[in-house]
Amino acid sequence: MEMNHRSGFVNILGNPNTGKSTIMNALVGEKLSIITSKAQTTRHRIMGIVNSDDFQIVYSDTPGILKPAYKLQESMMSFVNSAISDADIILYVTDVTEKPLSDQVYPEKIKSSGIPVIVAVNKIDLSNQEDLEKIVELWHSFFTDSPVIPLSALKKFNIDALLEAVLSKLPEGPPYFPKDQLTDKYEKFFASEIIREKILKNYQKEVPYSVETEIDSFKEENGMLKIRALIHVARDSQKGIIIGHRGSMLKKIGTEARIDMEDFFGKKVFLELYVKVTKDWRDKPLILKRFGYR
Repeated sequence: MEMNHRSGFVNILGNPNTGKSTIMNALVGEKLSIITSKAQTTRHRIMGIVNSDDFQIVYSDTPGILKPAYKLQESMMSFVNSAISDADIILYVTDVTEKPLSDQVYPEKIKSSGIPVIVAVNKIDLSNQEDLEKIVELWHSFFTDSPVIPLSALKKFNIDALLEAVLSKLPEGPPYFPKDQLTDKYEKFFASEIIREKILKNYQKEVPYSVETEIDSFKEENGMLKIRALIHVARDSQKGIIIGHRGSMLKKIGTEARIDMEDFFGKKVFLELYVKVTKDWRDKPLILKRFGYR
């Protein structure tokens, strides 16, 4: 491999709901991170890998920055903190609805890390030219040596400018992963995340935040994927809410998840869903570890 090959880890950080997952999906060209209008949708650190003949970019989508209220959120923040320390480039995502630098704790942390930064100002379709120029100027004055890229991830506007900025800062080096690899996660992880996305979209209040999905079995038979999944809830009362009247809600979740899985995996899917009460799982370290948190 000639040394003009470039590769590096680009870690995506920012507050909840600024569009980090939408940006990563747009950059990777695949839907790897689940997206809903609710905060804290992303719980894990998810890698998306973009390959070309002369470069490999390893993007990491991370949970939104927050003050942890329970052990699950502490684990989510440990993913964020490790993403600051092991990045070649930090892609800091803000949007036009956020007050720039209203909380400087993480921007200061990022600045003092000495790692090259690119600032993405998302959701510009919700702003006007004058306000946008002020926002861009404020971020320029804080990250003085960093490109500030205004974009709309949803409309895929200016994503190419963001990619150019990433490539301009990508260090030389060999690829970290095989060139045909798209992510560091297994198929089971994506099946589980698709179910969780449907729960986030279909339920209100605290119920979606009290749910974890676990793939109990995942096997292929005669070209069809047979998937059995457990939906863990934290309290007895939540079990009935998830199942719904005569199982109507669970059936709706199952149908929506199956359609998305068939699209994602490119084959027929037979999906079974079960609901289990795993009391206060968000605060139990051993259970969190089993679910892939640390």
